[in-house]
Amino acid sequence: MSLGEFDLIETFFWRRPGQGPHRAVVGNGDDCAVIAPAPGMQLAVSTDTMVEGRHFLSTVSPARLGHKALAVNLSDLAACGAAPLAFTLALTLPRVDEAWLKGFAKGLLDLADEHDCELIGGDTTAGPLAIGITVMGEVPAGQALLRSGAQVGDDLWVSGHPGEARLALDAFRGSLHPGLGTEAFEATRLAMERPDPRVALGVGLRGLATSAIDVSDGLLGDLGHVLRRSRVGVALSLDELPVSPWLAARSPDERLNCILAGGDDYELLFTAPPAQRERVTQLGAELGLVLSRIGQIEAEPGLRLWRGASAGASEGRQAVPNRWASFDHFKGAA
Repeated sequence: MSLGEFDLIETFFWRRPGQGPHRAVVGNGDDCAVIAPAPGMQLAVSTDTMVEGRHFLSTVSPARLGHKALAVNLSDLAACGAAPLAFTLALTLPRVDEAWLKGFAKGLLDLADEHDCELIGGDTTAGPLAIGITVMGEVPAGQALLRSGAQVGDDLWVSGHPGEARLALDAFRGSLHPGLGTEAFEATRLAMERPDPRVALGVGLRGLATSAIDVSDGLLGDLGHVLRRSRVGVALSLDELPVSPWLAARSPDERLNCILAGGDDYELLFTAPPAQRERVTQLGAELGLVLSRIGQIEAEPGLRLWRGASAGASEGRQAVPNRWASFDHFKGAA
């Protein structure tokens, strides 16, 4: 006999004492959860929805999907400099598939436990597969990283190697010629299906970065949000972009399209004063994470792409026209 709604929740998502964090005053099982941030802390809250065929392929394993569903939300907390506290799950299922639910719950809750983030409630319903998560974190009062804080003269940094997720997506679409080898495909597929939220980096950037955003819809598109909210411009050096070995093997056009417009990377893009370069570099070393300085914030609004000069340098610059567009749910993909 198929599991009912409440049996489903109790079987796969109910956390008993000793299973994962339990910090909520009232957790899963009541009409409302009740949580309280620590004294001197503020709540950071974010919501994301993932729909099959729009945000993920039907071929993704349920464990990786569970991981990614929470990872994209934890990435928003990371961009705010917030430490995870708790989350709710709204799960719409076309049918009750116990094997699928077991894998999904494992991927979801393993990542939740890794970041000490408690599942405190949600909802289940029948319909086309969709996953909605609301995540809550805490950050010291007045220390949240915002998109509006970039200052003229700041360095622009990015973590990791953006573009691998898009390379995997293009491989799935069959639009790569030549295609990817097995090793490259599996590595980039992992980047697309099981991203690593940069929570520790976000927390480490408190009091160091002036602004931050996570790269979800494409580096240039997400950078545009920072520029608009901060009312500044940027000179971005294409020569300083971090390039993974898999992208380095592609054509220059493919490489730049994946890095600048690909999205789904969940790396952090942030600004910091030049005086903080040593501290930023040290933070990256402590976390074992590549942090690349790719541009400099300028007073003149807009985006300026350059070659032939390092980030922040003016001599030898060669302007490059911007022909890359990031993902937009209502305008289509790049």
